[in-house]
Amino acid sequence: MPGDEFWVIAEQAGSSVTQLSLEAIGLAKQLQSGPVSAVVFGAATENAARALAQHGAAKVFALESPELKDPLGELTNHAILALIRERKPTHIFLPASSMGRDLAPRLAAGLGVAFAPDCVAVASRAGKLEYTRPVFAGKVLAAWVLTGTPQIATLRPRIAPAAAVENAAAPVEKITPQFPSDLKRPKILEVKLKDSGKPELTEADVVVSGGRGLGQPENYRWVEELAKALGAATGASRAIVDLGWRPHEDQVGQTGKTVSPKLYVACGISGAIQHRVGMQTSQC
Repeated sequence: MPGDEFWVIAEQAGSSVTQLSLEAIGLAKQLQSGPVSAVVFGAATENAARALAQHGAAKVFALESPELKDPLGELTNHAILALIRERKPTHIFLPASSMGRDLAPRLAAGLGVAFAPDCVAVASRAGKLEYTRPVFAGKVLAAWVLTGTPQIATLRPRIAPAAAVENAAAPVEKITPQFPSDLKRPKILEVKLKDSGKPELTEADVVVSGGRGLGQPENYRWVEELAKALGAATGASRAIVDLGWRPHEDQVGQTGKTVSPKLYVACGISGAIQHRVGMQTSQC
């Protein structure tokens, strides 16, 4: 789309970036014949910027500040809004993660523009972008066309392949954002990380989920054994989460996580629409 400038606001994962951030770059490159830029933020961004360049970003804006160590919406919104207003991109993609779902509506409200959440496809038609997203609890796919710029969208997993570019490098523009003294600064008091030894549910290639049809909580071990054999992540229906068989972090569905693996195996799950909306973009 000549004359357009696509940005991807990336999410850091440790010293790199999330798979969905790289997939967003892949989608932007499909839609845009020109260069795609990426924005990364945090207390340190060097490794993340390198990963973005290696996956097709032609330029990286690195917002670095000790205050951006944690992805708190108030601070990241202030810093990225200032950059958008100065550089004026036409299209902005974010991952449909907790970070993206928090930040995207803040940016849209601050800029006075609409945004398309939880997109499962984006296509160019007659010179305009068409954003496809599930509505009515996933029973219908709606195609949206946004007016005005910038256009902001959050993208669900596997919307496009993340392709590495050999010997890729990109200029990195480091920016130190300034925060006013009266800006609210929430504080994260403690972070507890749980290492399950399994792939992360929303990024796994294979997911095995269990439901109430397993009969009793002890039988969930069959799900875990199959997942171990397949190198898969484990999920659960809301029914067994509500029963206390599994933690909420395992829940797949409308009020849980959305997954898009290459293979989704459901064990003892009836297939209610509230569950299907969380996995219906699986390839198999």
